[in-house]
Amino acid sequence: MIGVSKLYCGAVEPSDILRYGRRSAALPSHLLQFSADKKPVVVWNVTRACNLACGHCYAEAAHGPARDELTRAEALRLVDHLAEYGTPVILFSGGEPLLHPHIFELIARAVRGGVRAVLSTNGLLIDRETAARLAGLGLSYVGISLDGLETTHDELRGRPGLFGLTLKAIRAAREAGLKVGLRLTLNRRNLAELGSLLDLMESEDLPRVCFYHLVAAGRGRRLDRWALSRAETRQAVDLIAERTEDMFRRGRGREVLTVDNHADGPWLYLKKRRAGQAERAAAILELLRLNGGNSSGHGLGAVSWDGLVHPDQFWRSVRLGSVRERDFAEIWHDPGNEFLQALKSKKDHVTGRCRACSFLEVCGGNLRARAEAATGDPWGEDPACYLSDEEINLGPQAPDPIAAGQG
Repeated sequence: MIGVSKLYCGAVEPSDILRYGRRSAALPSHLLQFSADKKPVVVWNVTRACNLACGHCYAEAAHGPARDELTRAEALRLVDHLAEYGTPVILFSGGEPLLHPHIFELIARAVRGGVRAVLSTNGLLIDRETAARLAGLGLSYVGISLDGLETTHDELRGRPGLFGLTLKAIRAAREAGLKVGLRLTLNRRNLAELGSLLDLMESEDLPRVCFYHLVAAGRGRRLDRWALSRAETRQAVDLIAERTEDMFRRGRGREVLTVDNHADGPWLYLKKRRAGQAERAAAILELLRLNGGNSSGHGLGAVSWDGLVHPDQFWRSVRLGSVRERDFAEIWHDPGNEFLQALKSKKDHVTGRCRACSFLEVCGGNLRARAEAATGDPWGEDPACYLSDEEINLGPQAPDPIAAGQG
């Protein structure tokens, strides 16, 4: 997760993090990614059931629940354990989490246990009553998926009229006092609409937006034609960064993030460095260092509806254990699981361009699930890295021929 507003616009400085001692339990939610102890944020796909069948769904959600989903008692036990363990955030996802028969009870239990509860939803089940109920439970944040303007969103999600229903849900959640943000998966179908979607974010007075890079997982494996090229990815990140900076310049700063491509961090650093903004570039590099790059299997974990534990929500082929057999913490810290232990120091194991990259310390080797899907090797190169061979050698001590006017 790359905080564009934090890095590029100075919404966060390294000193803001250090004053909390970098402890997960002490850090406010917007600084959790910089914790030193890396107690994992847990993405919990509570159900496979969904009321849509989106073409890019990594979970391959279906119209009904899976037969082996955790029972109510098992689910409550998991929440209690994660709270006792010190998990800072549980992100309730799916499928569509609001279809889970006990979702409100699970959210309430997490909040009572001192865990920040976050909801990732398509929004179709959020009306005023549901929004008020979620707000009353103490939900910290609700991310609602909106993958484009009206025609694009409806086509990507396979049903006419969804755009209007999604806006209605966003407004109901806002009126109930919930913190609401947009979630959008970048692809060729919506690339031309990014500016308009940022306009929409402003007009709806939304405090947050997350731009997800497409991952070839689940049904997303069949959508190579949607994936942005390296040049298109740069175009998208450039527009996001420039529009975010413009909002800050106008006093309308918002929390803007990109997700699932840690090359975005070094790219933002290079942009500021080439613009002659050395102080901001240095702060970006320090924040990236404190973040540590991709955190799958370390600061981020996932639990499926059947209780299986994965390094992240996209890497479902890697099964670390089951919470039906062992507690999450026991699975997460198992010294006998050599692959899991390697993930916690993945910078020592990646190969190819990743191994040679001068930004490896701050990128962490990018998304291993994507690398394995592309190469068959979990330690291979992530093909979504869009930095050139020259740029991956432009660490903080290296001269930049482009900045010097030689490129």
